Amino acid sequence: MTTGRFISLEGGEGAGKSTQAKRLAEALGARGIETLVTREPGGSEGAEAIRALLMQGDVKRWSPHSEALLFAAARADHVEKLIRPAVGAGTWVICDRFIDSSRAYQGVAGGIDDAAVLALHAFGSRGLLPDRTFVLEVPPEQGRARAEVRDGVGADRFAARGDAFHADVAAAFRRFAEHEPERVRLIDASGAPETVTEALLADLGDLLP
Repeated sequence: MTTGRFISLEGGEGAGKSTQAKRLAEALGARGIETLVTREPGGSEGAEAIRALLMQGDVKRWSPHSEALLFAAARADHVEKLIRPAVGAGTWVICDRFIDSSRAYQGVAGGIDDAAVLALHAFGSRGLLPDRTFVLEVPPEQGRARAEVRDGVGADRFAARGDAFHADVAAAFRRFAEHEPERVRLIDASGAPETVTEALLADLGDLLP
């Protein structure tokens, strides 16, 4: 049986995470690897219910501390109900966002200490970390243009935040890659989708069967 793996895709708004999650799953499937694509917040029935609370409404609907608690609750259900069982069964799980988004958005950009965010994760999800985390990077103007096409007339509570907030998020992801190079890798996502997928596959070489 193929060893299950857990891969997360991170990055700012409009970086192409959803697109690359699907493309990566297709590429791995072509190699005979069973894959499952999921997302955060969401991925399980309970987590999807919390997603509706988090993503809708005014930008200031929740404080960073409230958001951190809601994300941790959604993630705990997601991990218990879907991620751990799938990886345990030999599936490669590809997740659009995971704990590093909480560390960047509520932690660095929201002003919450990283240790506090990780403590919530240690309790709720027993500290599960992906085998590999890819941070997709695009220039801010390209990300904004993509997000506008994706969201149409109404951006969600996170995409609607200002440039300074998103600059803090981007800096946080780069810092994670610098401090955890074995797990977190930066990927230039400004090019054609197929070029980005090829880069992801190349960086998974040490994990592929």
